[in-house]
Amino acid sequence: MNRPHVLIISPALAEANNGNWQTARRWSNMLRPLYRITIARQWHGEGADVMLALHARKSAHAALAWAQAKGSDTLAVVLTGTDLYRDIQADPSAQLALQLAGQLVLLQERGADALPEIRRHKARVIFQSALRRVTLVKTGRHLRALMVGHLRDEKDPLTYLSAAARLSMRPDIQLDHIGAVLEPALGQAVQLATSHYPQYRWLGGLTHAQTRSHIQRAHVLVHPSKMEGGAQVILEAVQSGTPVLASHIDGNVGMLGPDYAGYFALGDDAALAALLQRCRDEADFLPLLRQQCEARAPLFEPQREQTLLRQLVAQLAAT
Repeated sequence: MNRPHVLIISPALAEANNGNWQTARRWSNMLRPLYRITIARQWHGEGADVMLALHARKSAHAALAWAQAKGSDTLAVVLTGTDLYRDIQADPSAQLALQLAGQLVLLQERGADALPEIRRHKARVIFQSALRRVTLVKTGRHLRALMVGHLRDEKDPLTYLSAAARLSMRPDIQLDHIGAVLEPALGQAVQLATSHYPQYRWLGGLTHAQTRSHIQRAHVLVHPSKMEGGAQVILEAVQSGTPVLASHIDGNVGMLGPDYAGYFALGDDAALAALLQRCRDEADFLPLLRQQCEARAPLFEPQREQTLLRQLVAQLAAT
């Protein structure tokens, strides 16, 4: 018997090396033993049994074409941060994708709060995952913080740069930054910070494997993002034994839990700088964050994600 054919629509493919592509690649690997898999940016009528569309707005055209040709019961739309916290509020194509989808997939547990109440019955949460890595012993000579995020406004790199400025008299707190330039003005800001703050180091865009290695070696990951659907980099830090400092937004709280001690107000560089100093100066603060992250780690196990994903696809295929 032929295996059912699953089409994953991703607005980004391998060359982008961003969150959408990482999700598409990982899901294809999880599903491949049971299904035939195609990853594409659009659907042009090729034969397939199930569509998983990543990003409501960017994949809306494919979702519409699929729903018109095959109906909604075999269509799931996966909602990202810009979907949940911007696009579905005002963008007609994103709103149409919500309406058309038979299932809505959220990547963190607070996502449903952002959906119109009439759509919430279609929602399910599938946390993304990463393999566990050994927690490395870190040097005591300094604290190494790391931000991972391409240089675009949604990731709020300026808050990280401003925190670096506030810590310019603390050479024992070093701040690394991984991410490609997507907005030229932010690239200029990074170049300026590199020349002014010796403890700030911009590493540019790196491969996924290189990035995970840097996360594993950092004392703490900083994630100041303005909107998130469920940041892969947060769970990769948790799965590496690296605690997180994150902006207090729903997308991050939905990953780390409401009582996590490592939040700072969105855009508050002074609060971020203070937290980094606590990580360096208070002996019990980093262990507390690590313990809280470890309590969330079971949510981000690959076996859990695979089980929930296969349940979703089996349900869609059965209809």
